[in-house]
Amino acid sequence: MRRRIFDLIASAVGLVTVVVLVVAGALLMWGWSFTDSTVHHQLAEQQIYFPPKSAFDHAKAGTEITPSMIPSVSQYAGQQLVTGQQAEVYADDFIAVHLSELPYHGVYAAISSAARAATPGSTQAAKLNALEQTSFQGTTLRGLLLEAYAFSVIGTIAFWAAIAAFSLALVMVVLVGFGFWHASRTPENAEL
Repeated sequence: MRRRIFDLIASAVGLVTVVVLVVAGALLMWGWSFTDSTVHHQLAEQQIYFPPKSAFDHAKAGTEITPSMIPSVSQYAGQQLVTGQQAEVYADDFIAVHLSELPYHGVYAAISSAARAATPGSTQAAKLNALEQTSFQGTTLRGLLLEAYAFSVIGTIAFWAAIAAFSLALVMVVLVGFGFWHASRTPENAEL
């Protein structure tokens, strides 16, 4: 095979690779943008706010703000929950703490089983039924917030993958340029 033909074929394959990388980067960037804006808008519509800064001044176990919340939750004091990172903190360091303070550590399945086992119409059954509803709501909200967080992480991964794809495309453009340059300087009859 002639060297010039080989250089042209290799450069053409490289050019196709550049196109594929640019298209992949564009799609990944779109995925990041879509995920980021969707998570933001969906969370903003819920109008969830972190407790105000003043609430963290008197943190005490068994109250709205416990000492364990200060390192993580207080950094967002008074802010509206609109990002995946905030959703994770609210779910894991605010809701989960309150759920863990409930009987049965707030585990919905355990509370539900206890409520079904209680004598119907008894005071115990009424308390457990109310507790079951609270646990269900808290667990559901926590799960939904963690799902928003997961999608925000997927979006972030797509963003960095897009950067990598564009960077590789740039490297390939340089290599393709060298390939075509080398092909133009190679004598017609040079063999591989």
